Amino acid sequence: MDKSKIQLLVVDDSAFMRSYLKRLLIDSDFEVMAEASSGEEAIAIYERCQPDLVILDITLPKMDGIETLRKIIQLDPQAKVVMCSSLGQKYLIEKALKIGAKDFIVKPYFDQFISVLNNVITK
Repeated sequence: MDKSKIQLLVVDDSAFMRSYLKRLLIDSDFEVMAEASSGEEAIAIYERCQPDLVILDITLPKMDGIETLRKIIQLDPQAKVVMCSSLGQKYLIEKALKIGAKDFIVKPYFDQFISVLNNVITK
């Protein structure tokens, strides 16, 4: 699998976290095609660009990650979305998985980040 051909959208309201995730992805030969800081922006980019994979924070301003996920899945039921969450949000992760997220990453523990993405991509 040529990971550089997999186009990713990174969605997080924190510029620091987007930068950190982007660095991890690029260091692992992924292509980050776009970044978004809000759910609304993520949906617009998804509609326009149809990325192969979305990394989506649960905590976002205005429209949270759960609602953003719901709208992305409505646009594309086959969308591959990996949710990011802090430790205290287990119920939200379970909800996201029921809606259609393919997996989740617990912030700030990214030691399994790339392997999770590789698994989601190859499913």
